[in-house]
Amino acid sequence: MQPKTGIARLLQIAGEKRGLLAVSALFSGLSAIFMLVPYASVYFVLKELLEHAAQPTTADGPLMIQWGLIALAGLLASLITMYIGGLISHIAAFRILYGLRVKLSAHIGKLPLGWLNGTSTGAVKKTLEQNVEKVETFVAHQLPDLVQVIVTAVVMIVAMFSLNIWLAFACIVPILLAFTVQMRLIGGSKTQDNIKEYYNSLERLNGSAVQYVRGIPAIKVFGQTVHSFRKFYSDMVHYREYCMRFTDQFETGFLVFKVIIGSFAAFVLPVGVYLLSGNPQNVAFASVLLFFLVMAPGVSAPMFKIMHLMSSMRDINEGVDRIDRIFKEPAIQEPAHPQKPTTYDVQFEQVFFSYGNTEEVNKHEDGDDNPSTYVLSNITFTARQGKMTALVGPSGSGKSTIANLVPRFWDVQEGAVRIGGADIRLMSTSNLMDTVAFVFQETFLFYDSVFNNIAVGDAKASMEQVIAAAKAAQCHEFICKLPNGYDTLIGAGGVYLSGGEEQRLAVARAILKNAPILVLDEATAFADPENEYEMQLALKELMKNKTVIVIAHRLSTIQHADQILVLQEGRIAERCQHSELLEVNGLYAHLWQAYTDVGQWQIGAREEEAAQ
Repeated sequence: MQPKTGIARLLQIAGEKRGLLAVSALFSGLSAIFMLVPYASVYFVLKELLEHAAQPTTADGPLMIQWGLIALAGLLASLITMYIGGLISHIAAFRILYGLRVKLSAHIGKLPLGWLNGTSTGAVKKTLEQNVEKVETFVAHQLPDLVQVIVTAVVMIVAMFSLNIWLAFACIVPILLAFTVQMRLIGGSKTQDNIKEYYNSLERLNGSAVQYVRGIPAIKVFGQTVHSFRKFYSDMVHYREYCMRFTDQFETGFLVFKVIIGSFAAFVLPVGVYLLSGNPQNVAFASVLLFFLVMAPGVSAPMFKIMHLMSSMRDINEGVDRIDRIFKEPAIQEPAHPQKPTTYDVQFEQVFFSYGNTEEVNKHEDGDDNPSTYVLSNITFTARQGKMTALVGPSGSGKSTIANLVPRFWDVQEGAVRIGGADIRLMSTSNLMDTVAFVFQETFLFYDSVFNNIAVGDAKASMEQVIAAAKAAQCHEFICKLPNGYDTLIGAGGVYLSGGEEQRLAVARAILKNAPILVLDEATAFADPENEYEMQLALKELMKNKTVIVIAHRLSTIQHADQILVLQEGRIAERCQHSELLEVNGLYAHLWQAYTDVGQWQIGAREEEAAQ
């Protein structure tokens, strides 16, 4: 079966509020019919006057007044039915909007982090906001207009052909010419390519804008302007130039369309005059000609709406295509028969991993891995329950990658990651997420209250439980000093916390979650000496009786780890405890020496020694 596209696909993925849309279409169609009543009333009044043109006093005054009242009633009925149709279409639109955003957000939440890392935040934001918002605009406003246009066109064409076939053809000619011009403008492959390029350039601009806003502190510190942020400036210039070319491309066609649609009389009048010249005394035909001249504006107005609707349809089709691209991204697969761990040991068994596609990862014919493609190569170790396993090594050696594989942020290409004997790919996502707690190096806090930020660890937690977690994380004291305590908003409109305070809130989240496996990715990275002491107390409370995997650049924090894995270029180069690794005098000993030397470094020390 051919996959649905455009509006059909939109309704399919948004929940198909067919009932509401059908009722809205009904009232919009009635509104279109009632809107033609004033035009018909004017025609009958003019017809009465034309038939008594020789003696206007003999015209039927009460009949003309009656037609005037009918025109007023038709106008009022049109406005009422238009209001009802619009109200129902708005209800349907916002329900579709809600359903679509919920579905998109839920699907994005199931995608691997690799997809998010390969997609700009601006592009995702634009799809969730602008592309989805255009769906609301189309359903709430333009879909009723489309129904009105179709009903108006059908009623008018039927009425015209019933009165005079030649004059009706004279009215159809400009419609066909106008739409031929319009279809040539919007239907060509070049136009479709231009539309895609327009949206691509807009996505790039959105992505660059997000990065620019985030980088404003650095731009200000170095006294630069938007011109120094070359990508953002280049994307703005590209978008501007493209929009100018796009506008120039449509300018002539739009003007031709507008002139033709506004020139019904230029087509009808010559035909009418020619037919009337054969029998100038034919008052009946004269009144019919008058009908066509009066009703011509009633045809041209819907045609202008169709032009704008076609433009909107073009945007909707492209927007739905971009929404569908997200839905087509494969989510992390849930196992048909989920396994549950029997213990909470974390085991890596001959793990090979690359951030590229599986097809891009090659192996030598002899079975050895290709170090140019793998980020991790043949990683094998076991992190025991109740013990601390530390990951150390130079930058880019694969420490954070190992940590990210434990909660299945990515799937390995070869080997397996197991928890208590269960392959994490065969565990349900909810069970895995309940089993693993993660404290990131860079803490993300929501623009929300302190309470809600900590309660991310357990949405059902009570105030007492949140406070207990905050006390264990050594952050209760500073929270109480905030303007509204646990109800204080963080971020815009509220307060901003230091890096150390933010990390302690993240630890409070993990304590509240109370997961049996804990992954700490440089949890004390932003802590000053005082905050680091508080963090150590908090982490000591957090790590009780848990399987702990720690990434640490401050080697002093992992001296007492039960197992230290030293990584180099995606491999485990050394493994043992602190003292034994120092005796080996290998990579770890070199890192330790560099770490202790840095601790003794002082600003200006070399100059002072030289002076002595």
